[in-house]
Amino acid sequence: MSALKRHGLRGSMGRVAACGDNAAMESFFALLQKNVLDRQSWANRDTLRVEIVSWIERTYHLRRRQDRLGRLTPIEVETIMTTALDVAA
Repeated sequence: MSALKRHGLRGSMGRVAACGDNAAMESFFALLQKNVLDRQSWANRDTLRVEIVSWIERTYHLRRRQDRLGRLTPIEVETIMTTALDVAA
């Protein structure tokens, strides 16, 4: 039995030559692998899960500027949107 089936998951594949579909996720997962997964061995899934969430919230969202967000970080965009909504209310 495959690992996907054992965990109740279903694999997916993009269309041939649709390289743009996965580029953002491949970039994200490469950073995650380099900055979290490859740094040490993890005792259990719960410990790893906490470390992944912490890395995303403390590092990725705070520092990673994104072209689609006008070279702003997700936190900067969220702050701008929240402030705009507060002013409008």
